[in-house]
Amino acid sequence: MRNLSLLLILSLLLISCGTTHTTQTAHHKSKNSSNSHSRIGRAPNTPKTPIRKVEPSSNELFYEDRDEAPYKVKQEIIDYAKTFEGTRYKFGGTTKAGMDCSGLVCTAFKKENIELPRISRDMATQGIPISLKEVEEGDLVFFKTSSKNVISHVGLVVKAEGGQIRFIHSTTRAGVIISSLDETYWKNAFVEVRRVI
Repeated sequence: MRNLSLLLILSLLLISCGTTHTTQTAHHKSKNSSNSHSRIGRAPNTPKTPIRKVEPSSNELFYEDRDEAPYKVKQEIIDYAKTFEGTRYKFGGTTKAGMDCSGLVCTAFKKENIELPRISRDMATQGIPISLKEVEEGDLVFFKTSSKNVISHVGLVVKAEGGQIRFIHSTTRAGVIISSLDETYWKNAFVEVRRVI
């Protein structure tokens, strides 16, 4: 009798999961036809859930909703990062009360449920390296800004157009700002660009 009750409960759970999947598919079709700019395949304000973290030498993040366009995710990350513009610098900070460079990037990606390492030199092991000619919005730019000759700074590319690369980052002097890779200091400190999504 106990085994029968357990089997009945498991059957109900499996049936309910199948119903949820069907509902999401139907929701996806109706939203797709009515508004191509809305979040595809999800109810409004439902967070994306990555099936796995970004891994070194990987350029893929797999989402439960396979139709989610990477450029939309990147734009949401950029838009959220921009909400911190003007925030003062704070070593180890991850809020509007204060933020450091890797804290800004981690916080922006975490909003989209993408986990990155907390330290810029560890972030530089994620995704794949790309050339400056291939850079796109949402890519990460890395710099060596200390005498230790290791990656010590990271920024998020917010504009890559006509050879101009602009990135948002947190600096010790000005806090969260948008800078250009053409600025002498950043051009000289530049190490690489990496794409994680």
